[in-house]
Amino acid sequence: MRTVMISSRDKKIRTFQNGHQGALVLFILALAVAPPGLFAQASSAAPIVQQSGPDTAPAVDGTPLTITLQDALERARANDPQYHSALTDLGVARQERVQARAGLLPNITYNNSFIYTQGTGQPPACAVTATCPASRYIANNGVHEYISQANAHQAVSLTNFADYGRSSAALAQARAKAEIATRGLVVTVTQSYYGLVVAQRKYATAQRAATEAQRFLKISQDLQNGGEVARADVVKASIQAQQRQRDLQEAQLDMQHSRLDLAVLIFSDWNQNFSVVDDLQTPEPLPVFTEVEVAARKNNPELRAALAALAVANHQVTAAWGGLLPSLTADYFYGIDSNQFALRTDGVRNVGYSAVASLQIPIFSWGADRSKLKSAELRRDQAKLELSHEQRLLLAHLRQFYEEASTARSEMESLASSAEMAAESLRLTNLRYQAGESTVLEIVDAQNTVTQARNGYDDGQVRYRVAVANLQTLTGSF
Repeated sequence: MRTVMISSRDKKIRTFQNGHQGALVLFILALAVAPPGLFAQASSAAPIVQQSGPDTAPAVDGTPLTITLQDALERARANDPQYHSALTDLGVARQERVQARAGLLPNITYNNSFIYTQGTGQPPACAVTATCPASRYIANNGVHEYISQANAHQAVSLTNFADYGRSSAALAQARAKAEIATRGLVVTVTQSYYGLVVAQRKYATAQRAATEAQRFLKISQDLQNGGEVARADVVKASIQAQQRQRDLQEAQLDMQHSRLDLAVLIFSDWNQNFSVVDDLQTPEPLPVFTEVEVAARKNNPELRAALAALAVANHQVTAAWGGLLPSLTADYFYGIDSNQFALRTDGVRNVGYSAVASLQIPIFSWGADRSKLKSAELRRDQAKLELSHEQRLLLAHLRQFYEEASTARSEMESLASSAEMAAESLRLTNLRYQAGESTVLEIVDAQNTVTQARNGYDDGQVRYRVAVANLQTLTGSF
């Protein structure tokens, strides 16, 4: 198509050559360096392929991008907003711990200021006596005051230490929640990925069923023309063929919806030109329950999050107690605080130091401090209750998810056998019908059984994969 479009422009170039050779050369050079697809709009019949970034665009020749389950997981981790929200919370928790740790250490600042005060109008010689101040405000020692000092500040209180402990526990909680989000994303991607795989399988099954219904309709019509079956068989076969066509349309719609759901999940830009790898034929093994139980006790992020939440609540109680106890602050100043901005004035060295220590003792706050303590204790009690509930929920979900995976795996062999026997039953029933030994109802029932058996086998394989993904949210990979 590109060659045809360029050749069509060559005709225009040849009509433009007389007296315009320089423009012709420039135009040819522009065509040579033009990016692919620049003139694609010249053909209205050409299909429009929406392309995205370099990581999501299909091949240049239009070949669909092949996506495996691991590829889908990596792309979803890069694009899923809920997963990145958990990572953002983890990053914020790290920074909050840095801030809380800084509150335990001395802070150093350097202050520079100039204070001007309205003078009294007295001569300068009178400024050194107490009865003749140089400025109107007694807090200032002159009309001009220059301050250039370094300040080392340290605050010591139970609240500061409790805040650091709370930030450390909050960081552990954020890590656990990030792990929960990671494992939950695996379940979501697994459902969407294998949902598309099964939707494609069901579409292929619906195609085979529609073809089989049309073939049987042709057989019944031929037998009716030969006087071997009644008109009722042809009517029933026609109804079955129409139903299979409707099922085919519904299967195609479900396949398109599944593709859209997965595309939104794994691509940062809009892209539907991809294919998925069907690896449901090789299910991963399932370990014994004792191994799964040990892994769940050691590597369960939801339990770690509940434990961290209780630690956060305990530190909040400690911080609330800090509001009822004395706190100490200390400041050390070194620099200049003088009427002149100089190291020496009249032979006197202006640079010096001073220190201030303050002990704050809370006396009365209208019950606000004790109210904060009571609120922190209530949250701590709630955290204890949630931890106990989470422990029981872990045991229940562990047993539930394992039994789900174990049952789904044990049923796959039976489902595969049922699908094979249903196909063989349909073949034999067709032969018996052509021999006049079966009825049209038996044919229709055999066709429906084949479709249900094949779909049931596909659903059973996805059920096992999703059950394993759910189980791994509690145990991690195994």
